[in-house]
Amino acid sequence: MFRVQRWMAVFAITAAVVTGTQEMEAQKPGALVPAPDRRPDEGQGPYDKLIIRGVTVIDGTGAAPMGPMDVVVEHNKIVDVVNVGAPHVPIDEKRRPAKTAHEIDGTGMYLMPGFVDTHTHYGDPNKAGTAEYVNKLWLAHGVTTVRGVPAGPLDWALHERERSAKDETVAPRIFVYQPAFTGDGWKANPVLTPELGREWVRFLAAKGADGIKLFGGDPDVVEAILDEGKKNKMGSLAHLGQESEPRLTARIAVDLGLRTVTHSYGLFESLLKDTSVQDYPLNQNYSDEYMRFGQVARNWDKIYPRGSDEWNAFLLDLKAHNAVMNPTMVIYSAGRDLMRAYTSEWHDKYTLPSLMDYYQPDRSHHGSIWYYWTTEDEYAYKNYYRVWGNMIKDYNQMGGHVTTGTDAGFIYQTYGFAFIEELELLREAGLSPLEVIRSATLYGAEELQSPKQTTVDFGIIRPGKFADMVIVDQNPLENLKVLYGDGWMKLNDDTGKVERVGGIKYVVKDGIVYEPKKLLADVAAMVDKQKKEYKGKTVIRQGVPVVMP
Repeated sequence: MFRVQRWMAVFAITAAVVTGTQEMEAQKPGALVPAPDRRPDEGQGPYDKLIIRGVTVIDGTGAAPMGPMDVVVEHNKIVDVVNVGAPHVPIDEKRRPAKTAHEIDGTGMYLMPGFVDTHTHYGDPNKAGTAEYVNKLWLAHGVTTVRGVPAGPLDWALHERERSAKDETVAPRIFVYQPAFTGDGWKANPVLTPELGREWVRFLAAKGADGIKLFGGDPDVVEAILDEGKKNKMGSLAHLGQESEPRLTARIAVDLGLRTVTHSYGLFESLLKDTSVQDYPLNQNYSDEYMRFGQVARNWDKIYPRGSDEWNAFLLDLKAHNAVMNPTMVIYSAGRDLMRAYTSEWHDKYTLPSLMDYYQPDRSHHGSIWYYWTTEDEYAYKNYYRVWGNMIKDYNQMGGHVTTGTDAGFIYQTYGFAFIEELELLREAGLSPLEVIRSATLYGAEELQSPKQTTVDFGIIRPGKFADMVIVDQNPLENLKVLYGDGWMKLNDDTGKVERVGGIKYVVKDGIVYEPKKLLADVAAMVDKQKKEYKGKTVIRQGVPVVMP
């Protein structure tokens, strides 16, 4: 849902370009502030040796949790995972790795691989202009790897990727995917052809980008781009714009070589029952974002039903091509319950006023479509999610990969918090808690690394893999809500008082141990600072003028 900045000129004159320009926000060059250098007091390590003692390990594969375990880390790699006994009996000290100077007592805690958000964008001055704000929200919610689609301007994103890889910043690992026909140094050319598509992919590969983001396009051009991308070991992801879908449904795109279908666009259009294109109202105008988003959900009862031959054949075709579903259910969830989205409890403390302003109904802000959102709109979205969830569940059941992405920074979805809600929505779709964690870890890592034809080096708890880990003092399989940065409420029957439990205790990236509460305190300070700058300013919140206190 990211809009092309003026510094990311779009040169193609096809349907793909129409979608791309609508997905981007015009702004001045260089406006996105890079992350500051990591200070000595930000994170501890990496250490020559770090041991996390006595944890229960959820390894990311879907296997049953196991504990107590001692996890040994040297520098930025896991070097050993040792079973040190059985639950409810004393630890077998003979099994334990030798003591070291740096240890974490993980007794009663759960350890998982770091989470992977495979659909992200940084902000901009109209919303959240500093990368630090976004990075710290991600890490505070256990997200240690992100795929930018795009993260920002190409050279900017590549530079931030390298700084993160060297741990010069407090930031997740960054994979750089670039939208079609944009990029620093790409020549202007008004004609989109298969030959130009191949040239553009080679340009991106030479720059060092990890993959390609498409918004649709003419099938012959898309086929050439995808083919050239595979030759250069680049991944591919597509938001299949509605204006391209008559000739580029998800099924067609996957058959042409697309790796990842993000959002739900193109899925339902592959299964239309009574028409070959969506039966829009006669006054439909794609440029009106209320109509664009509102009509998507009206497909819920226009497709072949679950379990039909057509439904099963479509999913089997995706599976035969090893396609990935990257649903990003969270970014559209306000459509089915707008009030819940704009009153979420974390907004006051952790959502910048500028970001909250961007979310408000406004025809010039992408995704801020609440011009007059109705019960009928929410009815359609609730039904749409039910059918979409069935599709995700069935694909997962047949062995298809479903991954976690958020597209946060739009539609009342604030970074980090949106990721945990995405986990909850996958659970609602019918994935088991272990399957949800697998989607958020191993499957995300495989999605990002398989195009490079390498085995994963994160997303799983194994010796030899990067020490990217999430440690929480509550059982996340029992309640995913404990992963939210502000935890979750629980009645203490001994005191009769409600307490907040959970919130991730530690997040480890590259062997560096961060405390999410400190990261969130930094975020809260940024929000408080901007509130003071806004003091006395009149803003519109849900159609009501409010004077900032």
